[in-house]
Order: sequence, then C-alpha cells, then structure tokens
Amino acid sequence: MVSLSYLFCVFVSLLDDDPVSCHVQSKPEGEHKTLFVFGDSLFDPGNNKYLNSSVEGGSISWPYGETFFNHSTGRLSDGRIVPDFVAQFAELPILPPYLQPIAHHFTDGTNFASAGGGVLVQTHPGTINLPAQLSYFKAVVKSLKQKLGDVEAKKVLMRAVYLFSIGGNDYFSFYSENPNASQSYRRQYVGMVIGNLTGVLKEIYDLGGRKIAFQNAGPLGCLPAMKARSPQLGSGCAEEPSALARLHNRALANVLKKLESKLPGFKYSIFDYYNALGDRVNNPSKYGFKNGKAACCGSGAYRGMNCGGGRNGTEPYDLCSNPSEYVWFDGGHTTETANRQLAELIWSGAPNVTGPYNVQQLFGHA
Repeated sequence: MVSLSYLFCVFVSLLDDDPVSCHVQSKPEGEHKTLFVFGDSLFDPGNNKYLNSSVEGGSISWPYGETFFNHSTGRLSDGRIVPDFVAQFAELPILPPYLQPIAHHFTDGTNFASAGGGVLVQTHPGTINLPAQLSYFKAVVKSLKQKLGDVEAKKVLMRAVYLFSIGGNDYFSFYSENPNASQSYRRQYVGMVIGNLTGVLKEIYDLGGRKIAFQNAGPLGCLPAMKARSPQLGSGCAEEPSALARLHNRALANVLKKLESKLPGFKYSIFDYYNALGDRVNNPSKYGFKNGKAACCGSGAYRGMNCGGGRNGTEPYDLCSNPSEYVWFDGGHTTETANRQLAELIWSGAPNVTGPYNVQQLFGHA
C-alpha cells in the first residue's frame, strides 16, 4: 500500500508542477519498479511543451488538465493519462516529461512520449519521433551507468517495463495522403512501420530491456475528429483508418511473438486497446458513460475540433459540464475517467484483453 504521506506529497507537488519530488518509501533490493514510456499524444505528459510551440500539443491550454491538475500540464486530457495511472498502480510517482528541466530520478523511469510523434521519422516533423525517443533513452542508460555503475544499471534496465503507445499518427498521415490506397500498398506501409518499430525494440533489448508492454492501435476511424471530417458517415466510423489499425495490430502481435521466441528473457504484453476503446464508444452506458460518440470539448460535428481554442487559442468551442460522462475529452483523446479504466486493463486485464502477460505480471517477473 502507498502511504498517506506519500499521496499528500504527490498532491502538493502536482500543484507545483513538479511531480518527481516525492518518492515511495524504500523497498528491499529487487522490488523497486521502473517504468519507461514511449509514444504519442495518448501518453505525452507534456514533452511537447518544451518544443517549438507550433508543434502539435505545444500550446495546449485550459480546459486541458481541469479535472485533476487544475491547470494545463501538456496532457491531452481533462486530467491524468494512462501512464500516470500505471505508475500509480506500480507505486511510483507520476513520471515527468523527459524534457522537463528538473532533476530526474531515472531509477523510477521517465516518459519520452510526444504528441504527434510516430514510428517513422517523416511522420509529423518537429515532434519527437520514436528514433528520437530511443536516442533520449540511450542518454538515460548512460546516466544510469554513471550513477549506479554498469552492473546495477543493467539490473534496473532488465527489471524495468517499457510501455508503448505509438503508430496511430503514422496511419493518420498515410490515410490523409492516400485515402484510396490499394490493399497491397497499405500492407507494404504497415510492414515498414512494423519493421522500424522492431528495430527500436531490438535496440532496447540490446541495452538491457526485457519487458515490453504495448497498447495496440485504437479504432482510428471512430475518433470524433476523424468522423467530423466525414459527415457522410452519419453516426458510424470511418472504415479505412480502422482497417489500417487492424492490419497493424495483427502484424504487431506476430512480431512480438517472434521476438519472444528469438530473444532470451524477452517478455511482452499487448493491451487490446482497439476493442476496449471501441466497446466504450459503441456501448458507453455499459462502462458508466453517457456519450461515446462526441467529445466533451470542442466545436463542429461531434465537437471534433478546436478544444481549448485550437492551435491559435482563439477558435470558439463548447465544453461539457462533466467530462466523466464522456469517453472522449477532445477530438482524439479520452477523458481521465476513460483513461483510468484503460490503465486498469493494461495493469491487470485478463489474457483475452491484455496478454500473454499484463503489466502487473511483467513487473512481477524477475
């Protein structure tokens, strides 16, 4: 159990926008958990705040953060995002953005995710793509070795869990440029994304990483922003983006299974985000929501655009009175309430939802 004093400290530190000043009481050797997060806007805790403000997510303003932080932190939600809850379940502090200019405690881990980031370098230039996130991780490895020595640093890296949510932006970019792509061209593109992703995973393995956890690609055609672009759909979802996500998810499952068979000690987890989120969109009341189609914050069809005033902060938008009644907070990102539910599935979901291991089980493996 987490102590009350720790929880109070976290609360106070969050008000100061310094979430790493609190630490869980020391544990016996081998029990301390470490979490490294890679990804896109779904997992970005505010790294893009420290990039050029024209970059996606670089100028996020109120009402983002209204529910939990009472101010904007750079998270694309009304409150906490999935990695915040996973860290909480692991009895870790909320992991800060890697680019936040503070004294980092890398033995807890850190978060490299960037809104707009993709697996491919050419996806949304100016964001922190996955190869750049890997380069940051290499700098962390170097720092850990200097601080702990090679042997202890290796132990930390081998015990750590590496949590990913990435790929969606690669497919959004592809779809916007190739809306009528042939099946063979789509498969070729998915193969390129998976190939580049596999290369990064192998490098993390070579650096000591053994436990990889993925949130797979969601039902991309069901985002309010995507549906707002296609009014002819009625209340349905755009099929082509979701079809790309399904191709990606099958390929991801295959490649992780192959890596497990080839790399000694490699273990992995895949959370079926596609179906977990899709079910909440289609059957919101089953999960305690009132609305699974439209966003809480935004303008236009499904409130799919301009939450917080858009890129320049001046566009008009509507805001619901209770985000917890909605699956979506803005046109592409879920509410804190939805994020907690999704994080619980990542942490302790059954094998048909999160498997072959869930993240709790990954942390438990030596």
